[in-house]
Amino acid sequence: MYLHPLMAGLPPAEREALAECSRPRSYKRNEVLLAAGDTTDQIYCVASGLLRVVTPGHAEGSEMTTELIGPNDFFFDLSIREDRYRTKQTLIATLPSSVFLVPIAKMRGLCVRRPEVALGLLGLTMKRMNVLRDQFRRISVLPAEDLVLRVLHELTRLAPIGPGGYDKRITQSVIASYSGLSREMVNKIMRAMEIRGLVRRDEDGVHVAEDFVATDFA
Repeated sequence: MYLHPLMAGLPPAEREALAECSRPRSYKRNEVLLAAGDTTDQIYCVASGLLRVVTPGHAEGSEMTTELIGPNDFFFDLSIREDRYRTKQTLIATLPSSVFLVPIAKMRGLCVRRPEVALGLLGLTMKRMNVLRDQFRRISVLPAEDLVLRVLHELTRLAPIGPGGYDKRITQSVIASYSGLSREMVNKIMRAMEIRGLVRRDEDGVHVAEDFVATDFA
């Protein structure tokens, strides 16, 4: 049974109770877990795979990926003030994913009994907010190539395939949606990076040059 690191220090009885109310689900690539406007009473905990959070754009049919959620991370309303809420975002499996659904009510009760869990969730929430803020800042100030390079670097961490590589099933459309660029622009940039030796592809994944992966992107 998968156990999130945040819960690893709980007493056995608490862990068992949490396991009993959690529901494991498997999602195919590009499958929608939760659509904008849906009501949910669950927290989505990623055991494996990769999810993305999509916000509808102003133009009809447009969208923007605001977050990538990898293993040991959660998707939930940032406040968890109620036992259920209506989401304004869509949650999609970017890769085949194993996800555990935990009732919000159970998690809220656990937070009351175990302040360390509440503090851990608060830390994850603050991290998500910082990542989201930094992503929007980068989109507003960085050149297109730098944006793409930073997204590729993040993918080597979230969906690694060997040293400095990421899963090739992550499409350029997803990269474009997350970087705020068009797919055509991302394709042009990545082709240029391949010519320059910054990126190479093989049967397993897309690999980014080691000197680039080692760069500090804080």
